[in-house]
Amino acid sequence: MSTSNHSFDVVVVGGGCVGLAAAYKINLRHPQLKVAVLEKEDHLSPHQTGHNSGVIHSGIYYKPGSYKAKLCVEGRREIVAFAKEHNIAHDICGKIIVATHESELAHMNKVYNNGLANGVEDIELIDAKRIKEIEPFVEGIAGIWVGCTGIIDFPGVTRKIGELLEKNFNGSRVFTSTEAKDFVHKDGCTDIITNNGTFTAKYIVTCAGLHSDRIAKKEGTKSDAAIVGFRGDYYDLTEQGMKKVKNLIYPVPNPKYPFLGVHFTRMVHGGVECGPNAVFVFKREGYSKTSFSLRDTLSAFSFGGTWKFFAKNMKFGLDEYRGAFSKRFFLKRLRTLIPSLQPEDIVASRSGVRAMALSPEGNMLDDFKIEHRNNVIHVLNAPSPAATACLSIGKAIEEMATEKFGWK
Repeated sequence: MSTSNHSFDVVVVGGGCVGLAAAYKINLRHPQLKVAVLEKEDHLSPHQTGHNSGVIHSGIYYKPGSYKAKLCVEGRREIVAFAKEHNIAHDICGKIIVATHESELAHMNKVYNNGLANGVEDIELIDAKRIKEIEPFVEGIAGIWVGCTGIIDFPGVTRKIGELLEKNFNGSRVFTSTEAKDFVHKDGCTDIITNNGTFTAKYIVTCAGLHSDRIAKKEGTKSDAAIVGFRGDYYDLTEQGMKKVKNLIYPVPNPKYPFLGVHFTRMVHGGVECGPNAVFVFKREGYSKTSFSLRDTLSAFSFGGTWKFFAKNMKFGLDEYRGAFSKRFFLKRLRTLIPSLQPEDIVASRSGVRAMALSPEGNMLDDFKIEHRNNVIHVLNAPSPAATACLSIGKAIEEMATEKFGWK
């Protein structure tokens, strides 16, 4: 490893889709700036970007006027255009959101109205007959057709942005296997101490995902929220099972846990997966059921908000753990949408971990959270649909930087 000193105008910490998009948008507006992106793993998009389900979200779920609603709708259109321009694998195949019980209809209609308020195009309420025409094996009483959504290769998007950054902007670089370990503020600049030398920059942007709270703390920014990791386990459909799914099938979200609800997703590189559940992890980057980190566990349990969240959501937590260890229980959930699914139709597959920001009161932070302090911008909370919205989040970061840092 190099132990040299590197000097840049801007250093972005985090090589997922949001970090790369932020660097790229900064350089598009300010091509004279030298921008570095630091990723601690040996490749880009190694964690949340590379472990999500690859769905392009429409923007239909989110509270009108929220950061999520605005940036998801804008970002979806932009990322689809970007994929077309750069030949990145994607398919605007549409999806259905299915109500299976009358108790879900009120919230289904609220979701639909949110979509209208958010300017989501190509959405319509559909009946049971239309559901069968779109997905013959699904049983539902009503639903929403969302034609503008689809699937995409998010790691492919991230790699392409990295290529464009280095190709189009003189002096801008992407560094992998480079972990930001400490920050030393000096007059007018900051030293970022890494395992790959010291990087000196006038300005810093952090997009550290599962470690966003820790990186902010190391830099010197206090936040009352903390990141707690939740693993999502997926099953793949076998050849026989895949015959029962054409594209994307979602349940009506539970208003209390809108990020939950097992769904069926056709993957952009082939296959169909179903899931995920959401179980507390004892390691922030723990993708197996037995992953454990003493540091991460102590960090989670020493934060009062974790205990308050557990106390408020005890039944939810127990049900999610049952789904993690019981194929039969997982299958029961899937059968809510496709009753004909059999045990031999699904096989255990991969997992992902989502960074959930919790308040000290034990509440999930519902919206994106981007904060500025001195010469630093921190992305403190960027859950789904951050991948879909990455280019518009990057633009929002660029606009904040241009204003707060006084760039012309």
